[in-house]
Amino acid sequence: MKEKIISFIESLKSDRRIETFDEAATKQAIVLRLLSLLGWDTFNISEVTPEYSVGSQRVDYSLRINNSNKVFIEVKKISEDLENHQAQLLNYSFQEGVKLSVLTNGITWWFYLPLNEGSWEQRKFYSIDLHQQESENVADRFIDFISIENVSSGQAIINAEAIYTSQKKKNIVQSTIKKAWNKIISETDGLLVDLLNETTEKLCGYKATDEQIENFLSKNKSNLILSELQVPKPFLYPKVEKTENKIAGKKWTKITKGQEHIPGKEYRLPILTVLSEHDGRYYGKEVEKIIGRRMKSQFNDADMEVLSDGFTKRWEKMVQFQRLRMVKEGLLLSNSPRGLWEISEKGKYYLKKHYNY
Repeated sequence: MKEKIISFIESLKSDRRIETFDEAATKQAIVLRLLSLLGWDTFNISEVTPEYSVGSQRVDYSLRINNSNKVFIEVKKISEDLENHQAQLLNYSFQEGVKLSVLTNGITWWFYLPLNEGSWEQRKFYSIDLHQQESENVADRFIDFISIENVSSGQAIINAEAIYTSQKKKNIVQSTIKKAWNKIISETDGLLVDLLNETTEKLCGYKATDEQIENFLSKNKSNLILSELQVPKPFLYPKVEKTENKIAGKKWTKITKGQEHIPGKEYRLPILTVLSEHDGRYYGKEVEKIIGRRMKSQFNDADMEVLSDGFTKRWEKMVQFQRLRMVKEGLLLSNSPRGLWEISEKGKYYLKKHYNY
């Protein structure tokens, strides 16, 4: 099974026609073929049920064992924005009590545990990108989560929960490390005072008093406390009034010196980080949406202002401009398929060097 799945994935990677597939072609050429390789009888509608009814709506496929829904799969065309459909799929799954669901456009596959706690995004425990990830690893994950053998035995849910719990634990530990550090700094722990004093003595030969160490920590506490947010802080200019201009009969607003906004370079780290989190290659619209969510609390009126086209916000335009600049500088690839943003080797080195990522 695994070797056949690997061969199939390799054929998809080299087939550029899939970039033009509509939803029907994606279902037939990718999803159903993959399900067949995973052991499902795609001609048996009692096993792979198409257009399964959930109230007045329908989910594309229900994988069923002994007349019981085990996995819901929703399929979109290659260019479709998957994020717009995850709430709908997970609502279907929640209504029917389905423990595992999949949202895919044929190339990107998002796996969810719909009945777990948290936001839709938190219930997504794994994602696959056929273009970017190693074919052998992708094959293993498909077998783990949606092979008929593992779904039938219940092992698929066990595998999914193990990854979900592991990721959740990692996130909890990561955030708690910051809290622990902040607690140590805030409460001037005696061990920290001793350690700092000992190191001071090693460097200069003189021992400081506890009072000197505590005064140092107290004065620098604001600089030592770590922010809970992992987004760049906006550069703030003194406020001035906006100026309006007319070019070619169109009215537009211009950020002038003195008005606060987030400069374009502040989007460089978020762009590179999002791409790195998706194995270096992701759809531009998805990158923008993730950045928008993460930096939402940093945006002000100038960032959120709608430009003259009637729908693009200033921060979105700044992200797009920064992406073009990064392509010009060689941090992003210039020959990526339409709609995709890809980090270059130079971009990976830049991210590691400047941001220790």
